Amino acid sequence: MTARFAGKTAIITGASRGIGLGVAHRLVGDGAKVVITARKQEALDDAVAELGGPDVALAVAGSADDSDHQDETVAKAIETFGSADFFVNNTGINPVFGSLMDIDAAAARKILDVNVVSTLQWTQKVYQAWQKEHGGAVVNVASVAGIRPAPGIAFYGVSKAAVIDLTSSLAEELGPNIRVNAVAPAVVKTRFATALYEGREEEVASAYPLKRLGVPDDIGSVVAFLLSDDAGWMTGQTLTVDGGVLLH
Repeated sequence: MTARFAGKTAIITGASRGIGLGVAHRLVGDGAKVVITARKQEALDDAVAELGGPDVALAVAGSADDSDHQDETVAKAIETFGSADFFVNNTGINPVFGSLMDIDAAAARKILDVNVVSTLQWTQKVYQAWQKEHGGAVVNVASVAGIRPAPGIAFYGVSKAAVIDLTSSLAEELGPNIRVNAVAPAVVKTRFATALYEGREEEVASAYPLKRLGVPDDIGSVVAFLLSDDAGWMTGQTLTVDGGVLLH
């Protein structure tokens, strides 16, 4: 790994496991300090240890859509590591599976609150506390479900389509000193996505030209690229990281 992010700090939401933790690993490997969030302190503590301890990682437990938690996390990032250069919005929920005709309105509102509204809130707070004056970069984790219909998780897809549109709108507003991009993964082997492949991984992967499902490192490397100066002339873009499945 390189030290291209030496002296930089990244806030990563939903990062006690899965894609978020994969992103954190990659950024630490590239020299960054990371502040990770999730709901459960014990899982976060394990993640901090896995990442290399308190010299490189700080955990702040709370609900992603809680405004006080957002404020605390951003403040602690700056207090502990001196900056909030990067923000990676990885938190996403999908508490329902089934037809759009059967989804409960309260569940739909909760999905939007966590997956879309809180993405905007976090970005606003990182902006006001650090990036407005110093610049930086933001990456939102969307989904291929936001690009094409996703039966069974359709409203989750609606929320991720909104994240993709929010990404381009933020990029328009926050340039030139802040870049905002997104990644749209297909099925990545995480606990969150277990229901989409468990017991039939080979069958699911057969639809992918690369004949395998994703792993968190596949997303972490692309997020790191988008945060880096290598992507310095990219903003408002959503990179599909899908093993080629959208080719079909």
